[in-house]
Amino acid sequence: MRVSEYYKLGRAQPSLSFVDVHIDSDVPAFVDPTAIRIQESEWAHICKALLQSFFTEVLEAVASKSRTRAIALMGPLSEPNETHLGWSKGKSRGRGLGPAKALNFLAEVQNSAAAHSGLLADLEDTSLLIDGVGPDIISDITTNVIRGALIGYTQSVCRYHGIDMEAQYSGFIWNPDALEWQEGEELLPRPEGDTLLLVPKSIVRAHLTVDSDKYYNRMLAPRLEALEIDKKSPIVEVLKDGETKVPRKKLRELYPATKLAIVKYTEQFPEALRDYKESLTKSDSPPLSHSELHARTGTPEPNFEKLLAEVLAVPEGSAGATIYHRKCADLLSALFYPYLGNMVLEKEIHEGRKRIDIVFDNLAGNGTFYWLGLNYRAAILPVECKNYTREVENPELDQISGRFSDSRGWFGMIVFRSAKNKDLFLQRCRDTAKDGRGYIIALDDADLRDLVRERLELLERGSKRLGEFNLIRERIDYLIS
Repeated sequence: MRVSEYYKLGRAQPSLSFVDVHIDSDVPAFVDPTAIRIQESEWAHICKALLQSFFTEVLEAVASKSRTRAIALMGPLSEPNETHLGWSKGKSRGRGLGPAKALNFLAEVQNSAAAHSGLLADLEDTSLLIDGVGPDIISDITTNVIRGALIGYTQSVCRYHGIDMEAQYSGFIWNPDALEWQEGEELLPRPEGDTLLLVPKSIVRAHLTVDSDKYYNRMLAPRLEALEIDKKSPIVEVLKDGETKVPRKKLRELYPATKLAIVKYTEQFPEALRDYKESLTKSDSPPLSHSELHARTGTPEPNFEKLLAEVLAVPEGSAGATIYHRKCADLLSALFYPYLGNMVLEKEIHEGRKRIDIVFDNLAGNGTFYWLGLNYRAAILPVECKNYTREVENPELDQISGRFSDSRGWFGMIVFRSAKNKDLFLQRCRDTAKDGRGYIIALDDADLRDLVRERLELLERGSKRLGEFNLIRERIDYLIS
């Protein structure tokens, strides 16, 4: 039974920000630290700081040969069964990280030339440069280190959905200030007597983003090929146009792509690893799509027409404001994922003095929202929902423009029911942009219908351009024209 079913949330995976796992078995997917590093949300920055402080301590313990400190750091790591992610079949249990495997990982790091040469900087580097380190170990270590952030995330989800929590043992939580593990109690859900820790689907992948073969092919092979060309090696071939090259098969025979060999090549070209990691973008590590989540977890694909109908069925007026807000969140979460994600409702800003109805992180690695993020400050997109019977006018535009800032971005959306003079309202949005107060994408009921129709047509054609939202791009072009 899935979390959504057990707690009768009335929502399926497409409208949920977390992985809708079974409460008593594992989903074959992993927490990917690179997926965290390429995100720009406040929550992701907290996780990045946790990971960086922990692994820096591990490397310093290895460098100083302090086995006591190293064991104190690695000893508390365990398989995080409460997330229900990993390889276990049947009930979630013990196929991943445990104290023995954690200490084995430590021994591999201690014995690695990469650690002593200074090549290791981040946890995921170990999967590139150390034999026997796979996605399950990296995922489990990452989950342990960011447990405190995951607890906070789980608590916020539970408060929103009305999921009961109870005080229970928290497990070991990494304290980046004290640089040590701490234990205590936290409020968490406990279905069927077992602790549940929810994980945002935006940081979960089928495979780790960093990949030793891709690293070899993208960064090391061209440098090794250049070496052979400079040496006029016998494996170099001269093409008809006079260009020289080394067949990749011959290059691999001369320079095998084993992890031990990759360490040697990286020592020879230390900039290669840095360049590889800096080259990784959101397009290299997209979140699992609706169809990928369906295939991997068995969760349903989105029913866009049903989600739209639920929005349109809400009576206009203040009495339906809350349900309209939530139904819009359900539809937009499904419609814009995986390009927008990590949806938060009633996000507090200015120390709680203001709230934003809905906030999305821009996760796009292609398409409309990717273009937007490349050209404008749009790492975060706030959405205000207005279930008015009256016209939406300048005060509502002033409200959402007051949510913009350099840190949060200058693009947002306002969703409302209808306007007697829609062209006039769109002009007001453009006036706001021209005045330097931010870019507001206006969407009414008719626009939501068009967005759903557009999405269904792309899916029916089997299009690979699902990240293109033509109506959204038209509204953006109008604002910036």
